[in-house]
Amino acid sequence: MIAPGGRVLYIGKSVRVRARLLSYFRAPRGEKAAEIVAHTHHVDWDYAPSEFAALLLEMRQIREHRPAFNVQHKRDGAFCFIKLTREEAPRLLVTFEVRDDGASYYGPFPAPLRVRELVREVADLLELRDCARTTPVRFADQLDLFGALHTPLCLRADVGRCLGPCAGRCTRAEYVTRIQATRRFLGGQTDLPLAILRGRMERASARRDYEYAAALRDRLQRLDAARQELLGLQGTVEGLSFVYEPPAWNGAPAVYIVRRGVVHEELPAPRDDLERSGIVERARALFRRRYVADAVRPTQAAEILLLARWFRLRPAELDNVWQEPGAGARAHLLTLRGLG
Repeated sequence: MIAPGGRVLYIGKSVRVRARLLSYFRAPRGEKAAEIVAHTHHVDWDYAPSEFAALLLEMRQIREHRPAFNVQHKRDGAFCFIKLTREEAPRLLVTFEVRDDGASYYGPFPAPLRVRELVREVADLLELRDCARTTPVRFADQLDLFGALHTPLCLRADVGRCLGPCAGRCTRAEYVTRIQATRRFLGGQTDLPLAILRGRMERASARRDYEYAAALRDRLQRLDAARQELLGLQGTVEGLSFVYEPPAWNGAPAVYIVRRGVVHEELPAPRDDLERSGIVERARALFRRRYVADAVRPTQAAEILLLARWFRLRPAELDNVWQEPGAGARAHLLTLRGLG
């Protein structure tokens, strides 16, 4: 829907265009639809070969034109990543951009506040540092010719929330062990932070400190819920690498080569086995290519989440995924059926 000066006011999609347009023109005064129509000079529409193609086109055009009356897909800052830095003493951070800096990135996630809570909780329980990148690191097993005594630069080391690598309170091996535990926790291979909270809660109950035990129980439940959400989305992103051929309703059918939830190529659907084999080889070459951290940009977060939601709500669409690019592709996709 376009304003008199040519500015795009609103972009939408529908499988029943006529009914959708009529709902706007029949909307009561004061509703958003009526306000859109009041500012609209003319309406343009086009047909897509499939609902998936329409959904993808809608998202991309909203991000390009930034229509005044659209809300969804316009908020780049609403997505974030968990970053485990690559440093002498790595840190666990929340970031809104992904760089090719050797760090490990997890995401994207649509709720920055909840992710910040998760990162803070994990950093406190596993006693990871959260100081500035420029803070000097002095491990206990690091040779010090002058035998100087170093004091922590913050209170977290004194209250048991940081191993204190800035003051020589831990060895390099001890800190590396915590980083490995962090990786396993984010990847779903261990529940060490949960076990730490559970142990504290049980000890508090044993000494009849029930108020503190209840607070620990609430922290445990929040951390577990946040972790399950993290693991569900991460598993989705890892599984979203395949060739997808949605059924076409009209127009020219297309196939999509998807890697980690991002559409890398959109090609005409093959007309014969030779063309199909060519697409399969293109997909295999892409899947074999080393994954570089900056290949996932913050602006692609909405696309990753859109594809994840599409297959989660429509599990039958998995039948339209090609199996040729690799036997693992189908196996990974099957995990989407169990996601909430």
